[in-house]
Amino acid sequence: MPRFLLPPAAWAGCGQQAALTGDEARHLGQVLRIQPGASVTVFDGQGRRAQAKVLEVARARVLVELGEAVTGGPVLPAITLAQAIPKGKTMDLIVQKAVELGVAVIQPLVTRHTIVQPGDGKSEKWRRIALEACKQCGQDQLPGIAEPVAFDRWLTSQSGGAAGLKLIASLAPGARPLREVLHAHPGTTAATLLVGPEGDFAPVETVAAVAAGFVPISLGTIILRVETAALFCLSALRYEFAGSVSADSPAPHGR
Repeated sequence: MPRFLLPPAAWAGCGQQAALTGDEARHLGQVLRIQPGASVTVFDGQGRRAQAKVLEVARARVLVELGEAVTGGPVLPAITLAQAIPKGKTMDLIVQKAVELGVAVIQPLVTRHTIVQPGDGKSEKWRRIALEACKQCGQDQLPGIAEPVAFDRWLTSQSGGAAGLKLIASLAPGARPLREVLHAHPGTTAATLLVGPEGDFAPVETVAAVAAGFVPISLGTIILRVETAALFCLSALRYEFAGSVSADSPAPHGR
């Protein structure tokens, strides 16, 4: 069933009307050409979803009647992916697949080895990609896509202590196998994952991250591409802590 984002402020109670506007309305009416009487799914990006009946379709506004809303528990562990921006369209792929793997936040980073400097509008593009990924994979939690920031500045902002397990994918000697680190932290409910650009982090960046509490992890003997490394780590986190993926099954939303 087609899925559309209905912002939290636009929600109403079961049996009441709400309006899709902007890009969501245009996609429903002009791209998919859905007609009044059809059923769709709406979600608010914060874990709530409902089936809805299309009542009226206009160019920039679609009126729907909401069914009973359900709210799923948060995806755990809550993962922040701090990703050095790679070349080309690789970041687009990372954002898409990271959303499918249930990340909570994606923080693009500019590091010493970052080749491409993000231009205006990049974050907005990545947010659109994230939204489309949520629609396609049935994810009701829309992750936050932060504005790109310099690695040093971001790391300083973590000085207060990011919650949970902090990992940095590293080619440096002494990095511990990822499996070993994950097994040593059962019940993890929050994690921050640092993944570098082509050529890895500069040694001074790795040292600074370790000083800030990040554990250097090895992904094996094969050197992985940036996107492969990020998705390998996210998949491992999801697999290792699958028993705590969600709080409860979706339950009726109290309104």
